[in-house]
Amino acid sequence: MRAENEEYILEMLGKGAREHEREHMQYREIKIQTNTIPHAEGSATVDIGNTKVLVGVKLAVGAPLPDKPDEGALVTGAELLPLASAEYETGPPSPEAIEFARVVDRGIRAAEVVDLDALFIEKDKVWTTFVDIYVLNYDGNLFDAATLASTTALLGARMPKYEDGNVIREGNLGRLKTKGSVTSCTFAKVGKNVLLDPNGNEERIMSARLTIANDQDVVKAMQKGLRGSFSYKELTDLVDATFDKSKQLRDMVNKAVGE
Repeated sequence: MRAENEEYILEMLGKGAREHEREHMQYREIKIQTNTIPHAEGSATVDIGNTKVLVGVKLAVGAPLPDKPDEGALVTGAELLPLASAEYETGPPSPEAIEFARVVDRGIRAAEVVDLDALFIEKDKVWTTFVDIYVLNYDGNLFDAATLASTTALLGARMPKYEDGNVIREGNLGRLKTKGSVTSCTFAKVGKNVLLDPNGNEERIMSARLTIANDQDVVKAMQKGLRGSFSYKELTDLVDATFDKSKQLRDMVNKAVGE
């Protein structure tokens, strides 16, 4: 599906402007709401402009991975709900949904947001952390919205207890043990322009996409999409822009979880 007002968007970019009077390196309004799923261990809803993503975190007792018998597990999944966009369909996960979940998962793992060592219970028994991502409304830049929501939900999640073979999810529970934090910045190449936080119309006409995930000090993961390219200078400039913008994103996450 092509973008609405494609010629108008390209004409504006040619003049150095964007829709809704945004600068090239400016996010739309971001809102974070926590504890939006009452029975989840942790949850958060993130709005970036008209894009809305919900993340729920749940922990369950299970067997460890064969090659990591003393570690808990992390499982990230994503659903592109048909109510979010006319382009989404019911059925098995689409390639877009699989890539979406993997990009978010890669950032969480690389930044070691979840302390997997702390999820060990006893021999052949560990906690598995499930991060479930639901797109409630699509208008571009799902990656950053989902990473923000996932990080917020994990940092604010409560840790169930395992006693005498029973899982206890109520009462005085501490927080899930975490080791880090991660945010991401996604950029789109539209013509000769590089745009932060592309909306749905901009994504439909972009030739390339780049998502950079980082913690406070280090780039943790990168994912490029589509056939277009970024020059070396563009890449280094975007890394710098990511570290600059991520300060604002981390502050929003910390405020949301009360740190």
